Amino acid sequence: MSFVGKIWKVLVGIKDGLVLVFMLLFFVALFGILSASPNPGQVREGALYIDLAGFVVEERSPTDPFTAILTGEAPVREFQARDLVRALDAAAGDDRVKAVVFDLTMFAGGGQVHLQEIGEAIERVKKADKPVLTYALAYGDDHLHLASHASEIWVDPMGGALVSGPGGSNLYYADLLDRLSINARIYRVGEFKSAVEPYERNSMSAEARENLEALYGALWEEWQANVKTARPAAQIDRVTSDPVGWIEASAGDLADAALDAKLVDRLGSRAEFGERVAEIAGADRWNKRPGAFAKSDYAPYLADIAPDQPGKAIGVVTVAGNIVDGDAGPGTAGGTRIAGLLDDALDDDLAGLVVRVNSPGGSALASDRIRSAVQRYRDKGVPVAVSFGNIAASGGYWVATAGDRIFAQPETITGSIGVFAVLPTFEQAAKRIGVTADGFRTTPLSGQPDVIAGLTPEVDTILQATVGDSYRDFIALVSRSRGLSVERVDAIAQGRVWDGGTARQIGLVDQFGGLDDALAWVAAQAELEEGDWHPRFLGETAPRYDSLIRQIVTGASAPAANAGRGAGGGDLFAQAARQRESLITRIAADAERLSGTRGVQAYCLACPGDTPGAASRTAKGWVEVLMLLFAK
Repeated sequence: MSFVGKIWKVLVGIKDGLVLVFMLLFFVALFGILSASPNPGQVREGALYIDLAGFVVEERSPTDPFTAILTGEAPVREFQARDLVRALDAAAGDDRVKAVVFDLTMFAGGGQVHLQEIGEAIERVKKADKPVLTYALAYGDDHLHLASHASEIWVDPMGGALVSGPGGSNLYYADLLDRLSINARIYRVGEFKSAVEPYERNSMSAEARENLEALYGALWEEWQANVKTARPAAQIDRVTSDPVGWIEASAGDLADAALDAKLVDRLGSRAEFGERVAEIAGADRWNKRPGAFAKSDYAPYLADIAPDQPGKAIGVVTVAGNIVDGDAGPGTAGGTRIAGLLDDALDDDLAGLVVRVNSPGGSALASDRIRSAVQRYRDKGVPVAVSFGNIAASGGYWVATAGDRIFAQPETITGSIGVFAVLPTFEQAAKRIGVTADGFRTTPLSGQPDVIAGLTPEVDTILQATVGDSYRDFIALVSRSRGLSVERVDAIAQGRVWDGGTARQIGLVDQFGGLDDALAWVAAQAELEEGDWHPRFLGETAPRYDSLIRQIVTGASAPAANAGRGAGGGDLFAQAARQRESLITRIAADAERLSGTRGVQAYCLACPGDTPGAASRTAKGWVEVLMLLFAK
């Protein structure tokens, strides 16, 4: 018994020790969560400091703590455009804020519509007699779009600025698929539906080139107009017409060249920049390091300015990212999730609904599921407006057909009314390695579709007919929604992509305006006066653990660590080096679209990327692995 008693005491001791350890871990985690959360008490007089280390997005994606901890990499930070605008508008009337400072050193970019909205908010801050200053090592197109609105633009003497303009190259895999004996069976409707061209061609078609020339030309004109209006002294024409001559005139010094062309105002180190801010906003009483200044960080300031919620609620549902089947998101538009948010709020006595779309499309089935959920509000007599962000194309436009009125901006990319499906088969690849298929069919559809033996002519015809039927459904929805004949919609559809200005001229958009304009229109339709309503973002939850996860993964809170892998920043050579990672991501996405896509797709491949593209992915499926190996 004495031996058993000793064993029991050991077990009790182990149990008590484990309890103490778990209690300690619990309180450490609780302290970490509380300390990592933005604290409004940290707001003080000085500058509002916005370290824009990451992407500007429509809807922030949730951080997966397990993936971050297992990979040891903090995810790329995402900043919601509407939060940045709200913070700037609050700063304009906040006596505590003496200036606004943007650190763009690690800025990774954003869409033109979002950057223009932020730029207009910066103008409102300046109108309140508060200077706005920016600092970066290297300025690209997106940096300059935002910084052109600032009072002072600073660049590090080791950096510079370049203006590239929209455009670039796509990857084409037809020759590779031929080498691998993979038959990419393509079903589509739309002369300009170029999403499938990478799998059937080795170069861009004339139709796709014509479409992109018009689209990118319009976006480029809008970018130049916005930057020149905000910064008339900037010599954009000189910089873009003869970039080599412009840089050689400064003996290859990009910083001096940027200053000479009036793209920036001052050259200086971070410490010198901080000293300049301190002259305006005051010195930091506690931090005596060179370049320190009195400031409030963005996150606690945003927490301190929680918006009022007077009167009735107008619902806002966000359709951001690729539209997919299931519950994915936020940051990805899971059709089941978004339809569920809408149905859950259907009996909440909302005064109206705004559907905010920032998506290149995706699954036709998921797009229609969201559209049907929106339509239930209209059937109930609730006014519905649709607000387009940077991109509202293909499946994104499919969703919009349920609205009463569509708002967009001149820089919005929309249209791409067309559908496609891709089904790879491997009969030739199997034959090459000595695999054949044989069997017995009772009908032409028995055992079909067979990706090894190939498809029968009957199945091939049926699949194309299915895609054609989806296209007819799409243009019929647009016809009813826009009050246009089916023939007219078919003429402006065909998968063609339009800029917002042209889309308004041809009847795909009702008027120019942003989310606030759409909300105001809905309020007017609901006969609500200003101050008698507030927006309620359906499904929006504050990120509670993001800061804690970053601290665990990086072991630091420095801006460079917070940005996460794949963010922007660095000099021009460093930015160019990151293109390799972006290239691998693009190849993986193209392979996933070939091998992993399910169902008919209403997706716009021609639309410029609007979501963080540097996030790491894991190759799925042997087709993708082969394509990645051949691409290296």
